Amino acid sequence: MQAIRSTVFNISYFLWTVVISVGLTVILPMPRAWMVEGKRLWTTGIVFLARWVMGIRYEVRGRENLPKGPVILAVKHQSAWDTFFFDSVLPDAVYVLKQELLRIPFVGWHMRKTEMIGVDRSAGIKSMHVMVQRARETIAAGRQIVIFPEGTRTAPGAPPRYMPGLAMLAASVDAPVIPVSLNSGLFWSRNAYLKRPGKIIVEFLPAMPQGLDRRVFLNELQSRIEMATRKLEAEGRKSLGDA
Repeated sequence: MQAIRSTVFNISYFLWTVVISVGLTVILPMPRAWMVEGKRLWTTGIVFLARWVMGIRYEVRGRENLPKGPVILAVKHQSAWDTFFFDSVLPDAVYVLKQELLRIPFVGWHMRKTEMIGVDRSAGIKSMHVMVQRARETIAAGRQIVIFPEGTRTAPGAPPRYMPGLAMLAASVDAPVIPVSLNSGLFWSRNAYLKRPGKIIVEFLPAMPQGLDRRVFLNELQSRIEMATRKLEAEGRKSLGDA
């Protein structure tokens, strides 16, 4: 049954993405706000398919820690699901992502239109300065930034490797940094064809203290996210037997 449901979901995911990405090309000349709503339709549609085809539900904790207005979310990254979810809780989520993704036909065009922040990893420190400038513009516009401090998806329980770019960003942009833990990799793991039903838990943690040294900031951020994530993973593993 899991294989059948995963096959149905994967096909539905692909078809939905093709239909939406091609359909949204007609509004590329329109104001950015139109494409933001188009992106929200795409991402919430995928979260909906995951719920109703695969039985992947979700629970949000710590909403009281998520302030209104511009903010930087530093998110644990375990699954593709993480890249779709935040449109459902943020009014205008702008992701920090690999520059290469912006070159993908259709989907990449839409990402550019919604002003996602692309990072050229081969450009070194230059790319960090570009990221900071784009982030300042995003925060000044009252939007919310979603960044994955590890830079890529990591499996549950894998050793973390937090990149220094976020510490530079936090020190350079006037916005609260909210750590976010989750356990999505237990149910929709990296590059896995088979998905498992269950409840993903996303937890918004209290904002990071301001004025910390960059190294101290990064170490404290990693400690907070990893400690909370381990608890969510333990909770999620218990629920897998009941899913």
